[in-house]
Amino acid sequence: MWTRLQTILTFLTFGAIVVLGVPVDIENELANSDYITTCEAIEDAVSNSTGVYYFLHPLYIKGNIHWASSSNQNSACVVEPADPKDVSTILKIVANTFTPFGIRSGGHATNPGFSSTPGVQIALFKFSQVTYHPAPLAADGSVGTVDIGSGLVWDSVYAALEPHGVNVVGGRVTGVGVGGFTLGGGYSWLSNQYGLTIDTVTAFEVVLPNGTVTTATETTNSDLFFGLKGGFNNFGIVTKFTLLAFPQGQVWGGLQTFTATNLDRVNQATADFAANVTDPKASIITTYNFLLGWPGVSLLMFYDGPNPPAGIFERFTSIPHLTSDVSTRSFLSLVGASPANSTYGLRGAFNTVSVKNYSLPLLKQVLNQSTTWGGHASLKSGFFISYDVEPFLPSMNKRSKGGAYPHDDFLVPLNLYYAWLSESQDKWYHSTLEDSARVIREQAISEGQDIGGAKQIKYGNYASATEDLASLYGPNLGRLKTIKAKYDPANIMALAGGYRF
Repeated sequence: MWTRLQTILTFLTFGAIVVLGVPVDIENELANSDYITTCEAIEDAVSNSTGVYYFLHPLYIKGNIHWASSSNQNSACVVEPADPKDVSTILKIVANTFTPFGIRSGGHATNPGFSSTPGVQIALFKFSQVTYHPAPLAADGSVGTVDIGSGLVWDSVYAALEPHGVNVVGGRVTGVGVGGFTLGGGYSWLSNQYGLTIDTVTAFEVVLPNGTVTTATETTNSDLFFGLKGGFNNFGIVTKFTLLAFPQGQVWGGLQTFTATNLDRVNQATADFAANVTDPKASIITTYNFLLGWPGVSLLMFYDGPNPPAGIFERFTSIPHLTSDVSTRSFLSLVGASPANSTYGLRGAFNTVSVKNYSLPLLKQVLNQSTTWGGHASLKSGFFISYDVEPFLPSMNKRSKGGAYPHDDFLVPLNLYYAWLSESQDKWYHSTLEDSARVIREQAISEGQDIGGAKQIKYGNYASATEDLASLYGPNLGRLKTIKAKYDPANIMALAGGYRF
């Protein structure tokens, strides 16, 4: 066991090195050492099944490291609770000591401090159960429910469900955590058919800020249930999600990449798909990339069946491509086709715009933004920038069951993502993302899209750290503040990062 003295000496010894991509200096680490007492109190209070790890321990590193290195912080310790009871104990201790804490699921956040902390990092890796409860086919197409631990990534969930021939509405690319994805809303390959992930949640197991372990459903703690559907970690720590299960067979699709010579053709095909394809089983993500100075397009195609009907994807498949792995395959295999972790360890940031539709002029503006800023980024330690175009159908919103994230009105998200190397360029990248998102939004408004002002509701999992709460929650914000005051009157969850009501 690491003692307090050993930990402080370690901090001093390694005060000049860089850990996890974050500069470590003696002053900051001595400040962190003030939280070691809290770590030791947790270690003494929790069960033997819960791990508490300190600086340089491999599981300390695992618990702190994020997909985007700009989100990393060196915590005083990493705690891996084994069960909700230990989560309760941990929350009570950090509350009593006013110790900052972070909550880590998949670690796919880009916003600094949203799932990291200089205090106690709570890593939910041990909440890794996937339990299928079969039931007869229901009117909504479901065939039972699945209990899913909040510490998993979606790849693991799909792998566990594949032998049962069922699936859940979850992430579209590899490496995305269940926790943040679901608590933010959850756009999926299956959303045209079944709605967002939050529309398929039937229950949350949650540890409240006062340490109470409870369940929220449509009929039990219904206000909390509403708040958790898009309200992130404002109300406590979710340890288990129960989602509807749906039949899942083989699917068709995969990744195609295109060079700059075919950008205009991909643009036109994307506009045609967005305007004309009405099959809810069909979906795409067209990503305009700029990688190490070179423009291109990555296209993910998906059809929920072994072979798509004629006329849906031919506009894309007829374009000469650089690479392609499109085939009939398992859902898990298709999710693995996207190299979402190819920028792992780089600094990164998201931004977003919500639009009504993807017209050809709007797509031309998106392409222009990617090539313009990609060129500039190449001179500022830029590695990769992307603009993800995600057409969905209005049928998705017909499945809406409400929640903190307003999604009754039809809007589709555009995700802007920049990855770079040098911390000294952080300000430029964040500012440029804001400017680029504004230009795209203004283009859509100039075309007559009614998305200005209060109607510009942004998807929280893509939004910047400085996003105004009204832009994320719109008319629901007042209700969410009331729910927050009821379940967290002492504002304990403010000790963790993220959007705060």
